[in-house]
Amino acid sequence: QVQLVESGGGLVQAGGSLRLSCAASGRTFGRNHMGWFRQGPGKEREFVAGIDWSGTIRYYADSVKGRFTISRDNAKNTVYLQMNGLKPEDTAVYYCNTDVIGRDGRSPWGQGTQVTVSS
Repeated sequence: QVQLVESGGGLVQAGGSLRLSCAASGRTFGRNHMGWFRQGPGKEREFVAGIDWSGTIRYYADSVKGRFTISRDNAKNTVYLQMNGLKPEDTAVYYCNTDVIGRDGRSPWGQGTQVTVSS
């Protein structure tokens, strides 16, 4: 069983930046794609970004393309999300997942980290 701990969220003004981290422990994620998802107030959880094992294939939701960058450190079992140019509509709880297939997360979810962007 994999355990995920997300961190790095907080309150930031529009236009600001945050860097999220997700540390995985327990069963290693091997060559799985990893990714980030988010759930805004009153909304369903949605895909944000994904990355393959080598880090060379990265894909994003249209709403964050050009502003967010996903990366991973396999030696540390950690995936990151650098978020620049934040907008109030980015306000959400952000979750990582260590078994992303397409734009679905298949591993158990962690507690997430809250990101709040003020206008």
